Amino acid sequence: MKKVLMGLSVAALVLGAFGVSLAQEIDSVCLVTDKGKVNDGTFNQYAYEGMMRAVEDFDIDSTFIETQSEADYDANINTCIEQGYDIVVTVGFLIADATRAAAEANPNVFFIGVDQFVVDGPTNYVGIQFREDQAGFLVGALAALAAAEVGGNTIAGVYGIDIPPVVKFRNGYEQGARYVNPDIVVLGKYEDSFTAPDKGASTARTFIEEGAVVIFGAGGPTGSGAIAEAAKQGVFVIGVDQDEYFTTFGSGETEGAEFLISSAQKAVDVGVYDMIAALVEGDMDAFPGGSVYILDVVNGGITFAPKHDADLPDELYERVAEIKQMLIDGELDTGVDPNTGELIAPEATPTP
Repeated sequence: MKKVLMGLSVAALVLGAFGVSLAQEIDSVCLVTDKGKVNDGTFNQYAYEGMMRAVEDFDIDSTFIETQSEADYDANINTCIEQGYDIVVTVGFLIADATRAAAEANPNVFFIGVDQFVVDGPTNYVGIQFREDQAGFLVGALAALAAAEVGGNTIAGVYGIDIPPVVKFRNGYEQGARYVNPDIVVLGKYEDSFTAPDKGASTARTFIEEGAVVIFGAGGPTGSGAIAEAAKQGVFVIGVDQDEYFTTFGSGETEGAEFLISSAQKAVDVGVYDMIAALVEGDMDAFPGGSVYILDVVNGGITFAPKHDADLPDELYERVAEIKQMLIDGELDTGVDPNTGELIAPEATPTP
């Protein structure tokens, strides 16, 4: 097995939060899922795929633990530690407190937290976060293009609670749509829960009655409930976070799957791979310990899912790919604050 030595001496690497010197070989990684499995089509699966790509590239040992209950978070993390793994990857914001506590208690182990916001954390702990505004912008542009394709001029978004990531999705979506069509009508509503698919479905029905021909759902089961209902009614829909073709629409087996035109996708696998690679290669400048690693269009962490079964011209997706490249090249900006999600200039919309 290939070993990569981190540091040249006992004092080569200093973890400032603890004042502990560390020089060790990084040759193993353990993944703890959120509730679910490593093949469930969610962040769990993408984190696992990123880990396994790193395992293959760097020839390191790996294992995973599939969490059955939130009550098991601490025990599962501690199993990784007790078995001597050098890196522990945990998935989801619900496991963040347990991850931080473990990082503070185990300064000689590195922790990578998917969808975890780390501020002033221990320097052996990095959270992976996302430019949701960019993801929203891309699918907003697609929504406007799809609306024009079917002769409509109204699109909508159904959202969970208005926390910053959700606000970033919404404002990015609306900005992207208006970038393509400044005169488009964009409807939107925040719900008071992330776990209310019935509320999401009800709001989707209201928006359809008001003329929406594309509906974006963002915010847990609430958003998924909205797009599942709209798709059943033959309205184009857009998913969020992962490719919802494989989750909400059962790999094409669920009613309405042909109306899913894309998903605003976070490439979690890219973030997990990048952070493992930084540690194995000893590139501590690339491992923002105590803070967050932001996935965006530049590092390949933000994208949009393919159309799968949707009956829309390829040219629409090619146009969105061009817009994505403009964001990568810095020729275009979403106009959304990447931290708060608020519009940087509320009266301004990027122009074609």
